[in-house]
Amino acid sequence: MFETLPGFRDFPPEECSRRNHLFRVFRTVARAFDFKEYDAPVLEPLDLYVEKSGEEIVNQLFHFEDKGERRVALRPELTPTLARMVAARANALPKPIKWFNVGEHFRYERPQKGRGRSFYQFNADLLGEAEVGADAELIALLVAIFETLGLNQGDFKIRLSDRLTWVCLLEDLGVSESARPAVLDAIDKSERRKDQQTQEALEKAMPGLGNHLAEEITKIKKIDSLEALSTRIETCKGKENHLTRWKQMMNLLEAHGALPYVVIDLSIVRGLAYYTGFVYEAFEASGEGRALAGGGRYDHLLKKLSGNVDLPACGFAIGDMTLSDCLAAKGLTPNYITAPDLYVIAGETQTNLGISMASRARKAGFSASYSLKAVGFGKQFKDAGKSGARYALILGEEEEQTEQVKIKDLRNSAEVTVAQSSMLAKLEELDSQGGIE
Repeated sequence: MFETLPGFRDFPPEECSRRNHLFRVFRTVARAFDFKEYDAPVLEPLDLYVEKSGEEIVNQLFHFEDKGERRVALRPELTPTLARMVAARANALPKPIKWFNVGEHFRYERPQKGRGRSFYQFNADLLGEAEVGADAELIALLVAIFETLGLNQGDFKIRLSDRLTWVCLLEDLGVSESARPAVLDAIDKSERRKDQQTQEALEKAMPGLGNHLAEEITKIKKIDSLEALSTRIETCKGKENHLTRWKQMMNLLEAHGALPYVVIDLSIVRGLAYYTGFVYEAFEASGEGRALAGGGRYDHLLKKLSGNVDLPACGFAIGDMTLSDCLAAKGLTPNYITAPDLYVIAGETQTNLGISMASRARKAGFSASYSLKAVGFGKQFKDAGKSGARYALILGEEEEQTEQVKIKDLRNSAEVTVAQSSMLAKLEELDSQGGIE
């Protein structure tokens, strides 16, 4: 007996329906914000990811050499692919570029709760706009998706930070430009490490300053208001510009109706080095579990990957696994009934007529089913009940001779007989009035 590979999931009909519910919400809300859907291959040149993240990324990927002796990999994320696609069309695309995707991704890492080797992500990106209005638009989209799924202020929070503010603060603390990536990496990992480990990482980055940096960074991470931030950056270069950006962001989020979900939290820096501005992560309000979503501004990544196209950019991603776990825990996962609208019950000599009527119903937009082998009326009625269908279409000798069909409401056993030529019109009428009374 073969089993599913570690870190991969099967989606039988019920699970597939729940997954597709997420996808429908993603698409509906994204389109409401005028984002356009795109898609791309799941297989890309391995060097595309190495260029973005360095050689160390290779161990985290499903990669191999294809029959053309090319190094290829299953995509672990979509941003490099997006950069490749936009760079190839940049001059022809109207700005701003607002694209989204719902697709499967792969990472070769240890499977754990909320993290698999195969997973689906919703990605939304906005390119060609440098002002904070683009960042606010994306955060508002993220909030709208969660609200549409039934989550409220008591369920999730978006923790908002800013890499530019961190650069300012680290410069004020004497951190050199060359040491900055390692210091930011230590800050990003500090919530998952012991204090001693963080201090050691900071000491390695800035010898002799590890203890001092750890103390100051702990203070900075506690900043949770514009007032506290203003006080902290008093001695920073360009402080007015930083405060102006923060105020613009908060005002825009308030206009979007998203501000109640957002908290200032400078402990969020996101480990990827290409972020250049506001960054954020969404977590359950309880603080438990992995991040539900994350993103930020990455203004120079497109040029790094394309070599010749430079566009400001920002975006975020939502993983399906942690979000599905969150919705299930809160009882917000709908139970979809995958049942036909109609079940055709026909006598042995009326089988072809029944199939013909099922075909007519399908072409009119109804889902229809029937027994694929010759069985009696009793068995067909049992099968109709098990199928979950709303109506049964009953065809016997009498109905064939009079060119009629009996429609039975399987919820209350009420029946109505109509001409076969009027069947579709009658079904549409019953649909609009909620059944046979």
